[in-house]
Amino acid sequence: MSILLVLVGLALLVIGGEFLVRSSVALSFKLKLSKLVIGMTVVSFATSAPELLVSLQAALDGVSDISLGNVIGSNIANIGLVLGITAIISPLIVDRDFYRLNWPMMMLLSIALYVFLKNDLLLSAIEGFILLISLCVFLFFLIKNSINSLSNVTVVDDVDETLAVVSTFKIALWLLIGGLGLYFGSEWLVDGAKELAQSVGISDYAISVTVIAIGTSVPELAASVIAALKQEKAISLGNLIGSNIFNIASVLGLTAIIKPITVNPETPEILSTNIFWMIGFAAILVPLMLWPKRYQITRGNGILLFIAYLIFIVGAFT
Repeated sequence: MSILLVLVGLALLVIGGEFLVRSSVALSFKLKLSKLVIGMTVVSFATSAPELLVSLQAALDGVSDISLGNVIGSNIANIGLVLGITAIISPLIVDRDFYRLNWPMMMLLSIALYVFLKNDLLLSAIEGFILLISLCVFLFFLIKNSINSLSNVTVVDDVDETLAVVSTFKIALWLLIGGLGLYFGSEWLVDGAKELAQSVGISDYAISVTVIAIGTSVPELAASVIAALKQEKAISLGNLIGSNIFNIASVLGLTAIIKPITVNPETPEILSTNIFWMIGFAAILVPLMLWPKRYQITRGNGILLFIAYLIFIVGAFT
């Protein structure tokens, strides 16, 4: 039964997240927002909604292990699994914004999260607010930089123009479906994860950092793999890294503001091992983009990332 709850919960999160993205973009067009702003803010927030609902539901249920495991595991999966598999299919070209804005911000937030948690084993409301404000400042400079350069082309291409003519009734219906999918999906996923952890004798955290994290990364994986196979357009490394930035700053930031997140003393691997995996996967991207080919994540790099991710998964269960 616990496995069924997890699978149904993940399915509802994927469906709910898709409808929320569609309705949010359509509503943004109604409000006359530019495609650049929609792509960088509305879409990014909407695609982080599944992680947010899962983390918030877990925190409210008193299972903060799942809140932290979900984000830490998702960030590791985005690089090791999603980026690794995508690069194996089709090497990625690294643009200038990656090492000027996206990567430094991801590293800064990753280290800040470790410092906040290590300090008192708590991510407080104030610290959550700091993370959220940092995201707003980052988005301001990102949008400003995109307006002044050609880097907004990829972001604009990611926004579906057909959603500009969607009726208000359909937007409301999509919002309702998205909201219900995310609500019930997060609730059933958290309940199923707790039951599954108890039945197989491992921690809630181990389930969240692996099963839940992979599940909430499925949309990014599917989109990246399809784009790589079709080779329709360049896959933006910045979009994958942006997802990690939003996971820490908006998902954990908002969750901590509503309900402070505590580190469970029974799962010391959160701060002793796994958060260093997250920081390590982030840090290794710069050497990989310089070797063996400059400004490119090659197939060989993708294989290394994927193997490292498999090692992480094995370690999480042992």
